[in-house]
Amino acid sequence: MVYTVTFNPSIDYIVTVDDFRTGMTNRTTGERMLCGGKGINVSMVLKNMGIENTALGFIAGFTGDEIDRLARNLGVHTDFIRAQEGISRINVKLTSIDGTEINGMGPVISDDLLRQLMDRLDTLSEGDVLVLAGSIPGSMPADIYSRIMKRLQGRNILIVVDAAGTLLTNVLPYHPFLIKPNRQELEEIYHVTITGRRDVVEYARRLQQAGAANVLVSMGSQGGVLVSADGQVFEAEAPKGTLRNSVGAGDSMVAGFLTGWLGSHSYEEAFRWGIACGSASAFSDNLTTAVEAEAVYRQVIPRRISGASTI
Repeated sequence: MVYTVTFNPSIDYIVTVDDFRTGMTNRTTGERMLCGGKGINVSMVLKNMGIENTALGFIAGFTGDEIDRLARNLGVHTDFIRAQEGISRINVKLTSIDGTEINGMGPVISDDLLRQLMDRLDTLSEGDVLVLAGSIPGSMPADIYSRIMKRLQGRNILIVVDAAGTLLTNVLPYHPFLIKPNRQELEEIYHVTITGRRDVVEYARRLQQAGAANVLVSMGSQGGVLVSADGQVFEAEAPKGTLRNSVGAGDSMVAGFLTGWLGSHSYEEAFRWGIACGSASAFSDNLTTAVEAEAVYRQVIPRRISGASTI
């Protein structure tokens, strides 16, 4: 069974405002309301790709009720823990103003709520997959991801981590099955400027040497790179298409990788599906469907990078 954890899920209010002006009343010309959060996005794409899974995490207030309702309506199994203090986030995303967002805070997560989550995770066993994705509320310990991985050591659970900064680097000693930094996150971790694909491979290999089994790097319009656990390095250009919505594209890439891996146990196939699902979501107003991903998959041609092991 696949489980995803979203510590700070949200209602994503996605709006288009023509000719936005500060200090003035602006009216929307288009709007959508979706349940959001990186783990939930992974759950929704996995479900679309035919992989049953359960979404875990914390919700609170009327917005938490709506997150749960929206996820269930999309066919995702949920087992959220309800917080009593605060409300789940509302994130406002202005699609007509390049990448502009206003993100809420989220509820207060107490030690008792954390214990409840740990109790749920203690039921996982060999062969299960756990996806830890996204940011955490300020009320939570900064090392929560590494605490979870330490607790689950030795159970042969495949753990995927998609997070930034120390949330990511702290888990490396516990050997996650997959991590998925993007190019900017690599630069922030190593305090460098990445100028090309060779640099991406070099710093992905450093993350692998620090403990990650597989390092999948999303590069937006430049495609992606995979440094796999068996020593191979793959690259692929981004498929051709019109960018409509970048929200959730990276999460879709994670879901695509898992779809390919669980279906074939081939790193090349997992990488191909990761690129396909990430790109298909970027080309859609919503997260990708199986039909959309399959159409993009036919465009993806992974290439092994010769001599990459010497970099």
